[in-house]
Amino acid sequence: MSDYRRCAGIIVFNKDKKVLLCARKDQSSLRWQFPQGGINEGETALEAAVRELEEETSIRSVKPIYTQEGFFRYHFPDFVKKKLHSKGIESLGQDMHWSLLYFEGDDSEINLATAEPEFKAWRWAEIDDSVKEIVFFKRGVYAKAVKLLKPIMEKY
Repeated sequence: MSDYRRCAGIIVFNKDKKVLLCARKDQSSLRWQFPQGGINEGETALEAAVRELEEETSIRSVKPIYTQEGFFRYHFPDFVKKKLHSKGIESLGQDMHWSLLYFEGDDSEINLATAEPEFKAWRWAEIDDSVKEIVFFKRGVYAKAVKLLKPIMEKY
């Protein structure tokens, strides 16, 4: 078993080429991020991305555009490792496998009041603005994901 959690990072974009950002529920201030979640045993990164997106935002109307073959790794800072350790989770960071999904639905489909809510707010943003809104320890991975996926999104 790896010391890094396999995780599906999800960049969802709409017809206006804006990307979905969500604010974490467990933070007092608005901490924005792309939807993401763990990849289960036997599950592909794309399967995990589609599943996690629905679990976190209720979005089902998506068309897969691209899924990264490899991953981008980031390390948890000590305060995150301590928080996870208190929950029985031992991980040094995450290996993010990124997918780009086109949102074919209507904004009314987005519902954060899910069975296990993770987010308290959502909004559409310019992809170039997204990286600076992310918590500091994920910014490097997000910058790489945007660099990889923005040209593909712009061609769509």
